[in-house]
Amino acid sequence: MQPKPQIGNLPVYQPGKPIEEVKRELGLDQVIKLASNENPYGSSPAVKEAIQAELSQLSLYPDGSAVELTRALARHTGVQDNQIIFGCGSDEIIALITRAFLVPGDENIMADQTFSVYKSNADIEGAVSVEVPLVDGTHDLSAMLSHVNTKTKIVWICNPNNPTGTIVSEKELTAFLDRVPGHVMVVLDEAYYEYVTDSSYPNSIHLLSQYSNLVVLRTFSKIYGIASLRVGYGMGQPEVIRLINQVREPFNTSRIGQAAAVAALDDQDFVHECRTKNTAGIAYLQNEFKRLGLASFPAHGNFILVDVGRPSREVFELLLQQGIIIRAGFAKYPTYIRVTVGSQTQNETFISTLEQVLRLEKAQL
Repeated sequence: MQPKPQIGNLPVYQPGKPIEEVKRELGLDQVIKLASNENPYGSSPAVKEAIQAELSQLSLYPDGSAVELTRALARHTGVQDNQIIFGCGSDEIIALITRAFLVPGDENIMADQTFSVYKSNADIEGAVSVEVPLVDGTHDLSAMLSHVNTKTKIVWICNPNNPTGTIVSEKELTAFLDRVPGHVMVVLDEAYYEYVTDSSYPNSIHLLSQYSNLVVLRTFSKIYGIASLRVGYGMGQPEVIRLINQVREPFNTSRIGQAAAVAALDDQDFVHECRTKNTAGIAYLQNEFKRLGLASFPAHGNFILVDVGRPSREVFELLLQQGIIIRAGFAKYPTYIRVTVGSQTQNETFISTLEQVLRLEKAQL
């Protein structure tokens, strides 16, 4: 069988190593996973109650239109019901956007070190990906704008950017949006939106009413702590959301996922508590990196990209042997590792282990 020619060399997405696999491979009893930017505090107790209540309905299909969740999210965000689409994680919304809008030969623009799913989905549709270098780990919106032409269909902006953790401000974003032609969709990926505390961060919901070509992506996988249930969403103008919905598969979010997301939205005290702890965790890790003489990018999500001064995969393997899973292998940052901000205990264990690993590597040089 012959696949599409454009997927012949398409890399398979590599998620963070599972805890169970590391325990089995290395014979470890305790493993800390700081690789996938999951919430170390889990999810709201209300989520668990909602899941329990849905268990008696497992034989029934979910609501294909996610009506209750749509209404809850519309109330929470202030957008209209017809401005929302749900997916199996925001990853699926990305795939649906490329399916709906890209044809072979179209161009889409992204940073040269950002969430890899933009490019992989564009590749599947035969589109050309224009990758623009980051500047100090941040999207260079002026340079991205200079690459916009009549073939450009989509510009992807990951804010905060994964893996660098940097943000573009509302002032920078609106100046960019003011100059982007109307035929170009701007997708603002805000998977880590709820973690950001910087006052310059864009109020993207407000911007939706000003820019008809803007689509905003968010997820329940991060601060809401229900990554395993795969619920993400997109928001935009009704006509744009309708077009994306036309290529969406039916029943793409589960009954349990929808119920859990409604309950998660309802518990904003839990979100606030997680944000506060995350902010403290960032400060602790950054201070420790400074003590160890390691440079890191400003962190606005729940992860930090830090330069360990040697090949990151070597450090990954040494940390893995000690039961610490982090992320490495970023092409533009070969000596950097990305670490999720964990609980205070997890953070302290990571720093202690990292210090031992770096000391061991230095002794071997």
